Amino acid sequence: MVDYYKVLKVSNNASRAEIRSAYRRLARRKHPDLNDGDPNASREFAHIAKAYQVLSNPKERADYDKLRLRKRFSEPDTVFNSDNPHARKVRQMAYERRYNAIIDRMVAEERKEQMALQRTIFPVVALFVSTIFAAAFKPQFWINSNVLGKIAIVTLFVVGILHLAKRLQASFERYTYSAEDIHDSILEGIEEENRPYSRSSAVVFLVVGTGLCVAIGLLLRSIFGLGPSPLFPGMFADQLTPELIFYPPIVVLLVDILHRIAVRTDHV
Repeated sequence: MVDYYKVLKVSNNASRAEIRSAYRRLARRKHPDLNDGDPNASREFAHIAKAYQVLSNPKERADYDKLRLRKRFSEPDTVFNSDNPHARKVRQMAYERRYNAIIDRMVAEERKEQMALQRTIFPVVALFVSTIFAAAFKPQFWINSNVLGKIAIVTLFVVGILHLAKRLQASFERYTYSAEDIHDSILEGIEEENRPYSRSSAVVFLVVGTGLCVAIGLLLRSIFGLGPSPLFPGMFADQLTPELIFYPPIVVLLVDILHRIAVRTDHV
């Protein structure tokens, strides 16, 4: 049985980042195009690519680790695998401990992936929904605020913009690819992770989506007659105003803060 951890020269407990780094380092050295078609390099690169394929996928890695574990504890002619009752007990305890470690790591990887997906989805959904509400109700918090209120709005807006930019940058790096990535991958002989969306299509989605949300908000305002209310005089405007750009980034920031609090509370 091929030991993929030895192939990539990483430990059994290596993280996905360590596995990816090891793969990139070895692939640069062993890629056939960089070794004048050396058949030995081709074979080594094939092993490296297969090892990375298995170990970079949490489910495949867990299945592989369980197979290694069963093989290790089924090897004959060793004291550890003898029929001695004490040896059997120690073997069972060791097997359960290693098996539980495999499952714990797989769960941790899945949880990490889910958290990364949530950190992408929540800000985008909050951005779109808040844009709809801003276009539909046209709040005038800025006009109705005193100096301290205006300072608070500007501060939250700036922090919200920086926060949204950081979230989008992380999401783009994780889920999108660019032409430069593909070009570098070909030149270096590195197989990039499968990223489902191009960077340009993600930008178009955000821009067009925000525009559609403005249109939806205006349509809802027209259909349901939303607008200035005698109960809240001066709180809502009749027309779109520049101050509406303040509110979506602020909402994204507040939603993300609430999400973080909920996640930490859930883990306590």
